[in-house]
Amino acid sequence: MATGLSPLPKIRQTLAAGGRIPTADAHWLWQHADDDTLIELAGLVRARYHAPDVATWLIMSIINTTNVCVARCDYCAFYVLPKKPGGYLLNADQISERIDDLKNLGGTLIGFNGGFHPKLRIHNYAEIFSTLRKRYPEMSFYELTVAEFMYSCKVSQLSYDEGVAILKAAGTRWITGGGAEVLEDAFRRRHSPLKYTVEDYYDAQRAIVEAGLGSTATMVIGFDETIDERLSHLERLRRFQDEVGGLPSFLCWTYKPYNTDLGGDEITTGEYLRWLALCRIYLDNVPHIRTSVLTQNTDAMLGLKYGADDFDLPTEDEVTQKAGATISLEFERILDAARALGFSPQHRPAWPIPGVASAAKAE
Repeated sequence: MATGLSPLPKIRQTLAAGGRIPTADAHWLWQHADDDTLIELAGLVRARYHAPDVATWLIMSIINTTNVCVARCDYCAFYVLPKKPGGYLLNADQISERIDDLKNLGGTLIGFNGGFHPKLRIHNYAEIFSTLRKRYPEMSFYELTVAEFMYSCKVSQLSYDEGVAILKAAGTRWITGGGAEVLEDAFRRRHSPLKYTVEDYYDAQRAIVEAGLGSTATMVIGFDETIDERLSHLERLRRFQDEVGGLPSFLCWTYKPYNTDLGGDEITTGEYLRWLALCRIYLDNVPHIRTSVLTQNTDAMLGLKYGADDFDLPTEDEVTQKAGATISLEFERILDAARALGFSPQHRPAWPIPGVASAAKAE
């Protein structure tokens, strides 16, 4: 790598001292740093939070409660428009069957995800998840995504504060950051103009976090987004975490193009790993960076070298499977891949909600 006017020595010194790099330096690293450099720098930030040879994991399922959706995102192979053939909405008994399947595989966490169903109001979500929590008090539930929450608030004619208050009163503890994809308005206008604006998304997530519920950060790469659009996503996320906090983890995965209107080709694992490292370097205020077994399979374990510290072993997710993702239930083979890279994978419970001392016991 050329030296001269390279900012690399200053970047390395800043990160080693526990400092933060600006977006311009992140852009330079993406364009010029080799893999070994990204691994090194990501390791410096990772070490602020985690032992270098430890990674955590759990077995979980993403249960898709409905495929009925009016958003019409061109990168989605999952949705069915209302009143069209093939649409479904699972009831509590049908969801329970899926939860039982997960329990039989040793799973402890269920994330719920669906679509923008025009008939689902906030109180409908509150009722069904309250029923499920009573049936399965030993399980952890990540109920709804931020995107679904936003849409349901709108059709319920509720503010975000009012919507989250109803869910919290019914026992909801997590509304995760799903549905973010690339949080940049130009990207959203190209691919999901009916969904939301970036500021609207963060207004909803702010209401969730400030109400004392847990949430997370997510990102999907590999559409047609530019490096500037990707960095805009990270910059806005880092600023939100500075201002509001409450996000314990960031999960990045890759777009699967099969059976979608957008189409295209998958990005390489190498590009995914480099971006994962850059996320670890840049998002210095997010404790956990998670690598995606769902979209990278065993190769996701390489993400542990590039700064990730956590992963889940998924048992199902129809959204990504419809678009070409494959799922393996050979969990030990995946864990062995982590061990072969020098990591000690440790099973974990669901994370407590940041700032809520009693959450670990309740979860």
